Amino acid sequence: MIRKLVVLLVLLLAAGATAAWWFDVPAHLGWGDQPDSNLTLYGNVDIRQVQLGFRVAGRIKEVLVDEGDAVKAGDVLARLDAAPAEDNVRAAEANVAGLTATLEKLQAGPRQAEIAQAQALYTESLADLQNAEQAFERARQLRPGGAISQAGVDQAKAARDMASARSQSALEALRLLQEGTRPEDIAVARANLQAAEAELSAARTSLADTELSAPADGVVLSRVREPGAIVSPSDIVYVLSLTKPVWVRAYISEPDLGRVHPGMAVEVFSDTAPGKPYRGRVGFVSPVAEFTPKSVETPDLRTDLVYRLRIIVEDADPRLRQGMPVTVRIPLENGGGGP
Repeated sequence: MIRKLVVLLVLLLAAGATAAWWFDVPAHLGWGDQPDSNLTLYGNVDIRQVQLGFRVAGRIKEVLVDEGDAVKAGDVLARLDAAPAEDNVRAAEANVAGLTATLEKLQAGPRQAEIAQAQALYTESLADLQNAEQAFERARQLRPGGAISQAGVDQAKAARDMASARSQSALEALRLLQEGTRPEDIAVARANLQAAEAELSAARTSLADTELSAPADGVVLSRVREPGAIVSPSDIVYVLSLTKPVWVRAYISEPDLGRVHPGMAVEVFSDTAPGKPYRGRVGFVSPVAEFTPKSVETPDLRTDLVYRLRIIVEDADPRLRQGMPVTVRIPLENGGGGP
């Protein structure tokens, strides 16, 4: 009887050892519960707003959208009274036209008729000079006989000298016309025209700036100014909430930092629709921690470091609102490749 009890005890011990070994095998062979293949983070939809105003001063003529209106990039939101800017454009255009004509005139040089006129004037001056020389020569010959006074001789000499000077002046004027316009004068005229064209471009830019356009798709949060208000370039007229792209700001701890990289596919869940994930990807991983750590960190302290992530949501809808808390799930099983 005792022998049977001993045998039974041995069998029970063997069965227990076998069972313990069997249940411990998965742990040794890696058959136990696998770690979660998804990395879960928490964050918020970024608040992205822009304050809009005119680049030029003026009086608001009309406002075209109101608070809550959805707008597209390029939509005109408001206009200033454009009359002063239009006047500046017309004045600048007239100035450009005048300087353009001046440059073309200088480049064309003198006309043939002008050269012929200068040639005739020079020929006339030569004839006057010849007459003045003959008059002086006669006066000089008559002086010894007393037929003419010394004053008469001096007057004839002065007339000859003036005729000679006029002839030389006419000759130089003819040479100037024959040589044409100086390159320096053309360069000055071209520079003046370029300056006027720049002023015209600035005037046209100011005219275009009398319209305030949406820089991107968004929703009007507030309308600050009304028609008739006088505004300066520093005044805010609208506050626009940008709807595209939608960014989510999340934070990842230092031990998980090496498991995430830009381009990884993610899913974003909101509390409003927890069963409808939004598709997105990691667009940015901050290269530095959000706070300045101590100079010496233990492993426990290092786990408190967090890094900021930017998640770009690709299929956002109006239910995903700015500032809303969200949950981000990053699949890690396949390496988290981009979508």
